[in-house]
This record gives sequence, C-alpha cells and structure tokens, in this order.
Amino acid sequence: MRKILKEDKEKIRQELTVAKQQAKNSLGKVDYTISISQVRSLADNFRLSPREIEILALREGIVPERYQRNLGVFSLEEQIKLRQSKVAIIGSGGLGGTVLELLARVGIGKLVIIDKDVIVESNLNRQIIARETNLGKQKVKAALKRIKEINSSIQVKAYATFVNADNVKELVKGTDVVVDALDNLPSRFIIQEACRGLKIPLVHGAIAGFNGQLMTIFPEDKGLELIYGNRNDLPEKGSETKLGSPTVTPAIIATLEAQEVIKILLKRGNLFRNRLLYLDLENGTIDTLELVNSY
Repeated sequence: MRKILKEDKEKIRQELTVAKQQAKNSLGKVDYTISISQVRSLADNFRLSPREIEILALREGIVPERYQRNLGVFSLEEQIKLRQSKVAIIGSGGLGGTVLELLARVGIGKLVIIDKDVIVESNLNRQIIARETNLGKQKVKAALKRIKEINSSIQVKAYATFVNADNVKELVKGTDVVVDALDNLPSRFIIQEACRGLKIPLVHGAIAGFNGQLMTIFPEDKGLELIYGNRNDLPEKGSETKLGSPTVTPAIIATLEAQEVIKILLKRGNLFRNRLLYLDLENGTIDTLELVNSY
C-alpha cells in the first residue's frame, strides 16, 4: 500500500460522490451506499486497497453496502474503527473458524490466523471451514480462502505453525485483540503471558461437551489462573477430551468471543473481565461467576 496523497484524496472524494447510491438502512433511514464492484474499481484506479477505499467512503458518509445492516448497531465512526482494527485468532477449528467468519463479516480490517493443523474427517461435525472437499488441507489455508470469499477487502496473514513461548510475541504483536481458540491448557497460558507483555487484551473461550465458558483478560488481570489455578499443575488437555465437541457448543462460544472482541475495540458494553460466563446448554443454564484470587 502507498501513502494517499492529498490530491488523490480529493479525486477519490469526487469519484465517491459520483459512485454513491441512495438506499435505506435497516431503520428505514436514507443512506448513501457504495457497492463491492465500485470499491474495487476505485481501489484499482488509485492503486489503493479496497479497505482504504471503504474507510474513505465511510468518512464521507457513504456506507459500503456489505456493512449497511451494521448501521443502527454501529455508527459510521464505529464501523471505521472496526475497519482500522487488527485481531489475531489462535486456532482455526471449532471456535476459531467461526470467530474468523464473524469478524470478517462484521468488517474487521486485518486478521491474523495461526494454526498448524490440517482438516480431518472428525472436524466436519463442528468446524465451519471443514468440508469434504478440503480434507487433508491446512486449516489456515482453508480459512484464508473462506475469508477472501466472504470479504475480499480484509487483509489476512496466515501462519501454519503452533504457538510457543519463542514465537507467540512475534506472531501477535501489533494486534488490538487476541482470541484464544485453542484446545490445550499450556498453550493458553503461553498466549496469556505474551499478551500481558505486549499489553494486548485476550478473549478466552473453551468448550467441553454441551458446556462452554468465556472470559476476557486484560494485561493487568489475573486471568486464567482464576479458572485453572497454578499453571504448573495443568494437564495437557481439558475435559473436552472426554465430553467431546458437539456441533452447537463451539458455535455459541465463538459468537460470544467475537462479540467480546467487538466490545473491546469499540470500548462499549460490559466485558467479562474477572468473571466467567459458564453455559450448560443441555440443562439450559447460564451462569456468571465472579472470580477472586483464592490461592
């Protein structure tokens, strides 16, 4: 990407004025919109990314049609903030794949995907990126393809690697939020430690059978220790190895994780900090547990 010159900005404003179309948003109010094809044409003409064109359009009060139904929930300024944000998702399976899809659809500007695994048949019951046609392929490549098909204006970096203490900081630095979509406890603590050092909020989610949990951890928070205790006493895997991973549970927890990301980026709403949201879908109970340091 190149720096946008002042004279180019004026030319783009003129082109946007020509390109804008009248439409009604979900509240029935008249808005000016711009289509995907118009965004791409302007991006090609001015050698900019579609994301940059979308941000310029939003600043002129012109809404990319793909985000029109976001209005009413988000202001134009908030949609711009989402387009300017960068989020890392560690794991692209049952949790991570759905988080990725939701963040791509809402319009997060830059995404980082980290996962070493390949797609296998046992993933088909719950992982949104898994299909019979891509069995054996790397999950990050399948996720990258799906995101580009949903929202080609998003900038995506995909890393086919496992996170560890040596590489995690380099992988997530410069992001605004990190999402924990893993399935093993030691790696969760490694991510948390890196986020603390980099001053990045972390959204934690986990599932086991029809049970799921969610917590948002800021760098100054106690975090995972409040749930699991001393990290030195942790098993490699949690109870999901015995209880399984059914179709619905990761989809629900992933949705809640994506919502926490949005709330963090927009600085609105009540986050699940120092408290654990715990769902028992089979018995229909939702509990919020206030967490205190008890060890």
